[in-house]
Amino acid sequence: MYGHLSQDTQVGVPVAVVWDVYRGLELGRLVDKLLPDVLGRVQVLEGDGGVGTIIKLTLPPGSPGSGYMIERFTKVDDENRVKETELIEGGYKDLGLDLFRVRLEILEKDSESSIIRSSIEYEVDDKLAEVASHVSIKPLEIMAEAIGKHLSEKKTTH
Repeated sequence: MYGHLSQDTQVGVPVAVVWDVYRGLELGRLVDKLLPDVLGRVQVLEGDGGVGTIIKLTLPPGSPGSGYMIERFTKVDDENRVKETELIEGGYKDLGLDLFRVRLEILEKDSESSIIRSSIEYEVDDKLAEVASHVSIKPLEIMAEAIGKHLSEKKTTH
C-alpha cells in the first residue's frame, strides 16, 4: 500500500531566507531550539548537510515506534529548493513501513512571502494497513509554522 500526505504552509518571509534554513543543518538546530518538546532533539551523525547526511531525531515521549528516527538526506536541490530525506531506522520503520520519505519544497509566493510544502510518501505491506493510519503530516506542519514565525520575527528585529 502506497500513501501520500501533503501540507502547504504560507510564511511571510522571502523564499531564499526560508531555503537557507531548510536546505542544510540549520533546520535541525532550530527544531532543537524552538520545538524540543514537540518534535524532539536533532543530532547529526554524519555529514555536513548535503546529500548523504545522516541525522538522528530523538522523539518526545508518546511518539510512535521506538522513540527515535534516523534519516538520510537523499536530495538537496538548490535550484528547485527541494530537500528529501528517507527514514533508515527507528520510528515508522519499526512499525513496519517499507518506505518513509519526507519532501520539503520551498515555493515563492511573492517577493516577501513563500510556501513551505511538506510531503510524506510511504509504503507498507497491505497486511499492515492499520500502521498507515498513524502516519501524520502534523509534525511537519508544526515545524513549518514555527520556522516561519521565527524567521518573520527575526526579520522584523533587523
